Amino acid sequence: MKIPFLDKWRRGRPTEAGEGLAAAFEEDPEGVAGLFSECELLRSQAAGAGLELDDSATSLAALDQLLPRWRDDPELLPWLGNDAGLYLGTVIVRNVPGAAWHVWPAGQPVVRLGSGREIHVVEAGLDWAVNGSPELYRMYAEASEA
Repeated sequence: MKIPFLDKWRRGRPTEAGEGLAAAFEEDPEGVAGLFSECELLRSQAAGAGLELDDSATSLAALDQLLPRWRDDPELLPWLGNDAGLYLGTVIVRNVPGAAWHVWPAGQPVVRLGSGREIHVVEAGLDWAVNGSPELYRMYAEASEA
């Protein structure tokens, strides 16, 4: 896959880790959003449980119902939580009018709703992976009401 902003980023990497993502997002927000939506680890774990993630609110509810077998693997947990947050953000951005990705200068991706409220989706995904709450569907439902 050819991603134009990556070529420029590789040539002149910023000194701060987060600056790279923030700069890449400013240059190519659609390309970065595409990377956020991949969520390969989460998608493979869901597929292994017989669940296809189709970027819908229904798939978030189905994820909430999965047995959390990933909690047995402490190395997998943060990666899966990160993917869960990015997937939550992807579903919100694709289905809630006015919602869009935003990357803070330090590199933290958030979803900004039309009202201006920001949802820290990666933090929510990590909490979901570790504790089972907040439920992903509930986060989506709150975002869609805003």
